Amino acid sequence: MATVASSTSGTSSTGGTAGAARATGETGGPGEDALLAAFDAAVAAEERIEPRDWMPDAYRATLVRQMAQHAHSEIIGMQPEANWITRAPSLRRKAILMAKVQDEVGHGLYLYSATETLGTSRDELLDKLHSGRQKYSSIFNYPTLTWADVGAIGWLVDGAAITNQVPLCRCSYGPYARAMVRVCKEESFHQRQGFELLMALSKGTPEQHAMAQDAVDRWWWPSLMMFGPPDGESAHSAQSMAWRIKRFSNDDLRQRFVDICVPQAEALGLTLPDPGLRWNEEKGGYDHGPIDWTEFQQVLRGNGPCNEERITRRRTAHEEGAWVREAAAAYAAKHSPAAADATAVAA
Repeated sequence: MATVASSTSGTSSTGGTAGAARATGETGGPGEDALLAAFDAAVAAEERIEPRDWMPDAYRATLVRQMAQHAHSEIIGMQPEANWITRAPSLRRKAILMAKVQDEVGHGLYLYSATETLGTSRDELLDKLHSGRQKYSSIFNYPTLTWADVGAIGWLVDGAAITNQVPLCRCSYGPYARAMVRVCKEESFHQRQGFELLMALSKGTPEQHAMAQDAVDRWWWPSLMMFGPPDGESAHSAQSMAWRIKRFSNDDLRQRFVDICVPQAEALGLTLPDPGLRWNEEKGGYDHGPIDWTEFQQVLRGNGPCNEERITRRRTAHEEGAWVREAAAAYAAKHSPAAADATAVAA
């Protein structure tokens, strides 16, 4: 888990109970119990918590953990699909895939920037990713074996991401919520792109249909695992919901995703690989078969098909890009206001 900066208080335009907590925190008024009570009241009142607002250390730590994992997932998540840019079957498909991978880079940068508002530097976040002290989504440790995998990732993986992330647009922490608005709009495009690609394959030759079905067979269960362990086994879900970081539990989000995918699979002419999938009239949703949580835990521990390949490639890219970062830093230092003032004085 990332090192957490000490809780601070500051000013904000939010006002209300949260504003009172900020003001009293600055003047050394009530103790931490009063600040915590005001913080809880602000969250309950659906006020946004901003970077300079007082917040509990545990709230800050939870945000750093979740936002860092999200940012890391966007950066690592480029790899499975980038693998197919040079082998896309047409110029149109190549352009679409390149645009999507570029979007994922941008998502990672938005989220790293949002996490920095909590007092944790990007260098520290990347160091913890590269050393294995912070995680990324287990879904990106599976291989992309055929072109149809690009479609399955778009439809299923990005579809699961949208289901999970749209509620984050109402997250109690302002910078995270605002970043998610743009991320979700772009992820929606990615999901539609994947659906369209699978539709083309499914309605193509028998070989193309079989390729699409095979991809869905391999990506369906890992996509269900993306929502995290069952609610009873989730270490962070209940507290994150109490703080309004999350809005729905893991199982609720997973159920929503399944209910969305079943009619979409029928429209695609593809079969979801779950013999236990059936409509439950009482709950108004689909029951699904048991998830192999042993596989999920193995992938999280680093024993997935592509764990070592993904993180090794990320480390290598970071090391090979060191000269770019150094050049950018030198340019920024040369053209900073302080450097300009020094040049003027010397003249």
